[in-house]
Amino acid sequence: MDRDTRDSDIRVEVVYATPEKQSLFRLNVPPGCTAAEAIDRSGIRDAFPGMVVNPKNIGVFSRKVSPDYLLADGDRVEIYRPLIADPKEQRKKRALDAEESR
Repeated sequence: MDRDTRDSDIRVEVVYATPEKQSLFRLNVPPGCTAAEAIDRSGIRDAFPGMVVNPKNIGVFSRKVSPDYLLADGDRVEIYRPLIADPKEQRKKRALDAEESR
């Protein structure tokens, strides 16, 4: 890669976490790179073999984005895991349990 190409690249991060392991990958990508391309370029799938990235479960700084979202310098692409319990249902259950224990 020549110096002109490196100078025009943008820096982004790709992150993913399980209960056992968290990883952050920093990389330089060309302008116009999408969230999906950054995930592919990061090598994160090597760190988490068998990981399946659901296109509906990615975001940038806690805001869901589509895989074709164009990244800006400094963006952090986050890959979200599926929820094991619906938070609304869990709150409802705790409220009912609290009422019953009164």
